[in-house]
Amino acid sequence: MRKVAVIPYNEDWKRMFIQEANKIKNIFEQEIIRIYHIGSTAIPGIHAKPIIDIMGEVISIEQVDLYNQEMKKLGYEAKRENGIQGRRFFIKGGDERTHHVHIYQTGKEEIERHLAFRDYMIAHPEEAEKYSELKQKLAKQFPDDIESYVEGKDAFVKEMNRKALQWKRSQAK
Repeated sequence: MRKVAVIPYNEDWKRMFIQEANKIKNIFEQEIIRIYHIGSTAIPGIHAKPIIDIMGEVISIEQVDLYNQEMKKLGYEAKRENGIQGRRFFIKGGDERTHHVHIYQTGKEEIERHLAFRDYMIAHPEEAEKYSELKQKLAKQFPDDIESYVEGKDAFVKEMNRKALQWKRSQAK
Protein backbone atom coordinates (compact mmCIF):
# COMPACT_ATOMS: atom_id res chain seq x y z
CA MET A 1 0.00 0.00 0.00
CA ARG A 2 1.29 3.44 -0.94
CA LYS A 3 1.54 5.81 2.00
CA VAL A 4 0.94 9.51 1.46
CA ALA A 5 3.98 11.32 2.85
CA VAL A 6 4.39 15.03 2.20
CA ILE A 7 7.68 16.45 3.48
CA PRO A 8 9.40 19.87 3.48
CA TYR A 9 11.33 20.94 0.39
CA ASN A 10 14.69 19.22 0.05
CA GLU A 11 17.59 20.94 -1.75
CA ASP A 12 18.79 17.47 -2.87
CA TRP A 13 15.76 17.05 -5.16
CA LYS A 14 17.37 19.18 -7.87
CA ARG A 15 20.57 17.10 -7.73
CA MET A 16 18.55 13.88 -7.78
CA PHE A 17 16.71 15.12 -10.88
CA ILE A 18 19.96 15.97 -12.69
CA GLN A 19 21.52 12.58 -11.91
CA GLU A 20 18.47 10.65 -13.10
CA ALA A 21 17.88 12.89 -16.12
CA ASN A 22 21.41 12.18 -17.32
CA LYS A 23 20.83 8.41 -17.08
CA ILE A 24 17.53 8.74 -18.99
CA LYS A 25 19.14 10.93 -21.67
CA ASN A 26 21.75 8.21 -22.19
CA ILE A 27 19.01 5.64 -22.79
CA PHE A 28 16.88 7.74 -25.15
CA GLU A 29 19.79 9.60 -26.75
CA GLN A 30 18.43 9.48 -30.34
CA GLU A 31 14.80 10.11 -29.35
CA ILE A 32 14.90 12.68 -26.57
CA ILE A 33 14.61 16.35 -27.43
CA ARG A 34 14.45 17.83 -23.91
CA ILE A 35 14.09 16.65 -20.34
CA TYR A 36 12.49 18.68 -17.55
CA HIS A 37 12.08 18.59 -13.78
CA ILE A 38 8.35 18.99 -13.11
CA GLY A 39 5.94 18.48 -10.24
CA SER A 40 6.21 19.71 -6.68
CA THR A 41 9.84 18.70 -6.17
CA ALA A 42 10.70 21.25 -8.90
CA ILE A 43 9.09 24.12 -6.94
CA PRO A 44 11.52 25.47 -4.33
CA GLY A 45 10.19 25.86 -0.81
CA ILE A 46 7.02 23.78 -0.95
CA HIS A 47 6.16 20.51 0.75
CA ALA A 48 5.94 17.54 -1.60
CA LYS A 49 5.79 13.80 -1.83
CA PRO A 50 9.50 12.90 -2.17
CA ILE A 51 9.08 11.60 -5.72
CA ILE A 52 11.11 13.26 -8.48
CA ASP A 53 8.88 13.88 -11.51
CA ILE A 54 10.78 13.93 -14.78
CA MET A 55 9.21 14.82 -18.12
CA GLY A 56 10.82 13.84 -21.38
CA GLU A 57 9.93 15.33 -24.75
CA VAL A 58 10.58 12.91 -27.61
CA ILE A 59 10.40 12.83 -31.39
CA SER A 60 8.11 9.78 -31.54
CA ILE A 61 6.05 8.40 -28.65
CA GLU A 62 5.83 4.97 -30.33
CA GLN A 63 9.62 4.62 -30.22
CA VAL A 64 9.64 4.96 -26.41
CA ASP A 65 8.32 1.40 -25.99
CA LEU A 66 11.53 0.09 -27.59
CA TYR A 67 13.47 1.30 -24.52
CA ASN A 68 11.42 -0.43 -21.81
CA GLN A 69 14.15 -3.01 -21.12
CA GLU A 70 16.82 -0.34 -20.68
CA MET A 71 14.51 1.58 -18.34
CA LYS A 72 13.93 -1.65 -16.41
CA LYS A 73 17.72 -1.94 -15.92
CA LEU A 74 17.58 1.50 -14.23
CA GLY A 75 14.87 0.18 -11.89
CA TYR A 76 11.80 1.51 -13.73
CA GLU A 77 8.54 -0.26 -14.37
CA ALA A 78 6.85 0.66 -17.67
CA LYS A 79 3.18 1.57 -17.17
CA ARG A 80 2.38 2.46 -20.83
CA GLU A 81 -0.11 5.39 -20.99
CA ASN A 82 -1.39 4.81 -17.43
CA GLY A 83 -4.58 6.77 -18.00
CA ILE A 84 -3.23 9.65 -20.09
CA GLN A 85 -3.49 9.15 -23.83
CA GLY A 86 -0.26 9.83 -25.71
CA ARG A 87 1.97 9.50 -22.64
CA ARG A 88 4.46 6.84 -21.61
CA PHE A 89 4.83 6.54 -17.86
CA PHE A 90 7.51 4.83 -15.79
CA ILE A 91 7.73 4.41 -12.02
CA LYS A 92 10.77 3.62 -9.90
CA GLY A 93 10.53 2.17 -6.42
CA GLY A 94 7.12 0.42 -6.46
CA ASP A 95 5.10 1.43 -3.38
CA GLU A 96 8.14 3.36 -2.08
CA ARG A 97 8.44 5.42 -5.24
CA THR A 98 11.41 7.66 -5.81
CA HIS A 99 10.88 8.76 -9.43
CA HIS A 100 8.15 9.13 -12.03
CA VAL A 101 9.01 9.59 -15.70
CA HIS A 102 6.35 11.08 -17.99
CA ILE A 103 7.21 11.05 -21.68
CA TYR A 104 5.30 12.94 -24.37
CA GLN A 105 5.82 13.47 -28.06
CA THR A 106 6.88 16.99 -28.95
CA GLY A 107 3.91 19.29 -29.57
CA LYS A 108 1.67 17.58 -26.98
CA GLU A 109 -0.26 20.13 -24.89
CA GLU A 110 0.63 18.22 -21.70
CA ILE A 111 4.20 19.51 -22.04
CA GLU A 112 3.08 23.14 -22.00
CA ARG A 113 0.66 22.47 -19.13
CA HIS A 114 3.30 20.87 -16.88
CA LEU A 115 5.87 23.58 -17.58
CA ALA A 116 3.34 26.40 -17.16
CA PHE A 117 2.22 24.98 -13.78
CA ARG A 118 5.81 24.68 -12.52
CA ASP A 119 6.85 28.13 -13.76
CA TYR A 120 3.66 29.79 -12.48
CA MET A 121 4.15 28.33 -9.00
CA ILE A 122 7.77 29.48 -8.92
CA ALA A 123 6.75 33.00 -10.06
CA HIS A 124 3.79 33.15 -7.61
CA PRO A 125 5.06 31.99 -4.21
CA GLU A 126 1.73 32.84 -2.52
CA GLU A 127 -0.05 30.30 -4.78
CA ALA A 128 2.75 27.77 -4.18
CA GLU A 129 2.30 28.21 -0.42
CA LYS A 130 -1.46 27.57 -0.73
CA TYR A 131 -0.68 24.41 -2.68
CA SER A 132 1.88 23.34 -0.08
CA GLU A 133 -0.64 23.86 2.75
CA LEU A 134 -3.35 21.93 0.87
CA LYS A 135 -0.99 19.00 0.26
CA GLN A 136 0.01 18.88 3.93
CA LYS A 137 -3.63 18.96 5.05
CA LEU A 138 -4.64 16.20 2.62
CA ALA A 139 -1.66 14.03 3.57
CA LYS A 140 -2.73 14.21 7.22
CA GLN A 141 -6.36 13.54 6.30
CA PHE A 142 -5.59 10.62 3.92
CA PRO A 143 -2.27 9.05 5.03
CA ASP A 144 -3.22 5.64 3.57
CA ASP A 145 -5.41 6.71 0.64
CA ILE A 146 -3.49 8.09 -2.35
CA GLU A 147 -6.65 8.27 -4.48
CA SER A 148 -8.44 10.56 -1.98
CA TYR A 149 -5.28 12.66 -1.62
CA VAL A 150 -5.10 13.15 -5.39
CA GLU A 151 -8.85 13.79 -5.63
CA GLY A 152 -8.56 16.40 -2.86
CA LYS A 153 -6.00 18.35 -4.91
CA ASP A 154 -7.90 18.08 -8.19
CA ALA A 155 -9.96 21.31 -8.13
CA PHE A 156 -7.00 23.39 -6.94
CA VAL A 157 -4.65 21.91 -9.55
CA LYS A 158 -7.17 22.48 -12.35
CA GLU A 159 -7.60 26.12 -11.29
CA MET A 160 -3.82 26.60 -11.11
CA ASN A 161 -3.41 24.99 -14.53
CA ARG A 162 -5.95 27.45 -15.95
CA LYS A 163 -4.19 30.43 -14.33
CA ALA A 164 -0.75 29.12 -15.29
CA LEU A 165 -1.59 28.71 -18.97
CA GLN A 166 -3.20 32.15 -19.06
CA TRP A 167 -0.14 33.65 -17.33
CA LYS A 168 2.35 31.84 -19.60
CA ARG A 169 0.51 32.93 -22.76
CA SER A 170 0.41 36.55 -21.52
CA GLN A 171 4.20 36.36 -20.91
CA ALA A 172 4.76 35.33 -24.53
CA LYS A 173 3.11 38.48 -25.87
